Amino acid sequence: MTPSPADNGRPGLWPRLVRFFGLNASIGAMVVLVVFIGLGDNMADRFLPLYLLALGGSAVSVGMLNAMDNFLGAIYSFPGGFLSDRLGYKRALVLFTIVAMGGYLLVILVPTWWAVFIGALLFMSWMAVTLPAVMSMVSQVMPRNKRAMGVSIHSFVRRIPMALGPVLGGLAIGKYGRIAGVRISFIVALILGVVAIGFVLFFMAEDPSPRKNATKPLSNFRHLSGPLRSLLVSDILIRFAEQIPYAFVVVWVVNNNGLSALRFGILTTVEMVTAMLVYIPVAYLADKYGKKRFVLMTFVFFTAFPLVLNFSRTFPILILAFILRGLKEFGEPTRKALIMDLAPEDAKAGTFGTYYLVRDVIVSLAALTSAWLWSRSPSTNFMTAFACGLIGTILFAVFGRDVETTPPG
Repeated sequence: MTPSPADNGRPGLWPRLVRFFGLNASIGAMVVLVVFIGLGDNMADRFLPLYLLALGGSAVSVGMLNAMDNFLGAIYSFPGGFLSDRLGYKRALVLFTIVAMGGYLLVILVPTWWAVFIGALLFMSWMAVTLPAVMSMVSQVMPRNKRAMGVSIHSFVRRIPMALGPVLGGLAIGKYGRIAGVRISFIVALILGVVAIGFVLFFMAEDPSPRKNATKPLSNFRHLSGPLRSLLVSDILIRFAEQIPYAFVVVWVVNNNGLSALRFGILTTVEMVTAMLVYIPVAYLADKYGKKRFVLMTFVFFTAFPLVLNFSRTFPILILAFILRGLKEFGEPTRKALIMDLAPEDAKAGTFGTYYLVRDVIVSLAALTSAWLWSRSPSTNFMTAFACGLIGTILFAVFGRDVETTPPG
């Protein structure tokens, strides 16, 4: 009889995968939570503008909803981080999901425009409010030499519902109409939320060290010092490089270069596939060899995109530009893991949420300058973004710090 791999003293495929990815029950529960809530969110939330218009809302209401989404995305990480430290990541994730489900229920039961806005306050930007708790969970249940991998798993799986959700939501609208279709999507989101909470309650480990005495959320601003402050300053400049041209990329491709909307969609797919391909191998290398060099490479790709885009006039060259845009995710999960490594052990979620609050509020100002820069010329917009990215990259190269890596066992 041929001996099995286990008989030869070698673990089977599944144990090797578990060891490589650092999988455990808590990570599995996080995957289910992110995929299920993300699926429901992208089925329903992505079509809220159509739903508002179908209910008699105006274009102004659609714009207000988008503005509210951006604002909540910027500020929700701060209370999310504080409550995660205060309650523990597990209770915080359950609480945030229940609150989101309350928003779903309101939209299901009350088909009016004002119910959409009240409900959106509860479920919009669920990813932003839960991100500090997820990062805290990863830092607690994963060894130091697997944290980048844990964050990369989160970044990878949350793109699955981003791809599937709009397709399923579109099918519901196509079959049942805009109002009924969106409400049915919210019903599905509600059911998926219940299942996701069940997985979290039964399979996710309890936070061993919730800060029940955490009563001063503003104290987390003190933790943004030293190496973490250096990372934050560079990150803000890099986000300027991203956000200044962000809204005008599609205009550049379609209007200025005369490509079809379909080709822009293909370019976006190229970007997403590129990002998903690099997540796992980069996480493995970052955990093994240190995080700074991979975060620095990420900043280089952020910086290079507007520069290359400025000289991209044909579809093949634009494909190369969007591959660069996808590579900006090269070390994004690694950057999040580095934030957690640099944050104090007893205030990781709160520090993470504060970091994102400061970064996103400042970066939102970049959006205010983007239209003015574009009105000067597309090249002015792109080259200003490139300059911001170049300064941020140089600052991180000089002042950025790494943390000691624990050799893989």
